[in-house]
Amino acid sequence: MSAIKLTNINKFFGHKASRVHVLRDINFTAEAGELSLVIGPSGSGKSTFLTIAGGLQTPNSGQVELDQQPLYALTAKQRDNLRLNKIGFILQAYNLLPYLTVREQFSLAERVKKQGNLTSSALETLLEQLGIAEFQHQYPAELSGGQKQRVAIARALYTNPEIVLADEPTAALDSERVKEVGQLLADLAKSQHKAIVVVTHDLRLRDYADQVYEILDGKISKTA
Repeated sequence: MSAIKLTNINKFFGHKASRVHVLRDINFTAEAGELSLVIGPSGSGKSTFLTIAGGLQTPNSGQVELDQQPLYALTAKQRDNLRLNKIGFILQAYNLLPYLTVREQFSLAERVKKQGNLTSSALETLLEQLGIAEFQHQYPAELSGGQKQRVAIARALYTNPEIVLADEPTAALDSERVKEVGQLLADLAKSQHKAIVVVTHDLRLRDYADQVYEILDGKISKTA
């Protein structure tokens, strides 16, 4: 069953002479139970593709379906609820609140999404898997880039979303951590029947993907 479906997506930025056609007639499907990798160089439109797929940005033309619901047939409130309850975002900026400890980042998530989150024991297991359990009482400023990235991954997975959208989730990680995160995402897709889409230029993740696509010059093609 398709968790995400993009049909004939086009996206432009700028106006008149400075207008840039960032995404060109994008057609893409992500299935529940699979890890889909979308690769491409910087500036190829990967991040724009991901934010459109998650309903954070609107295309100039085309249709987005999430959980088989046409996104633009929903009201703004319905779209917000769909994102809150169905999607976990892992973004490059980490988006960790500087005045909250690692543990408090999850408590804040509970206030936004009150039900359906991981249990305390499941969260502890996840933090152990990501190698950040010992940092729970530290603040983001006390963490390295790789540690903050792993906290951001854990926070996105804490709400137990059906769809996970990740933008360069391994950019700050060494090869050993890349293996751990790649295996974790692949296992989650299979064992919990999640649709996981990762956009990246990190080719080390190819070994964990069920489907591999490439975006180049605004066009997408399947490579494996």
